[in-house]
Amino acid sequence: MPGIVYITAKEMKNASTIAKALVSKGLAACVNMFPVSSVYRWEGENVEESEIAMFVKTRSESFAEICEVVKALHTYDLPAIEFWEIDGDRDYLQWVLENSAGKNAYKTLRVTGTNK
Repeated sequence: MPGIVYITAKEMKNASTIAKALVSKGLAACVNMFPVSSVYRWEGENVEESEIAMFVKTRSESFAEICEVVKALHTYDLPAIEFWEIDGDRDYLQWVLENSAGKNAYKTLRVTGTNK
């Protein structure tokens, strides 16, 4: 199933390192990175700071390995790593699935999107 893994990082350098690792390992077809303002509770305190949000276009089967890579490279003790199932254009979703199936797993996959 195609999806988005949502991750936040403290700075662009760390986000870029994570994104490049995920794409080079074939775990992500694409990673979008953009600045966000976050308010959250950490160790009993309210925190407000700028972060980099990442949208990792991938497949559900890659989520466990993505978590391992992110945790190994991330600067946070407890990084936000969430999987969101997505639907969309079948051709695009097919591209996501084919390009996030791991380096040696480029095989024909079927998508059940709603656009075609």
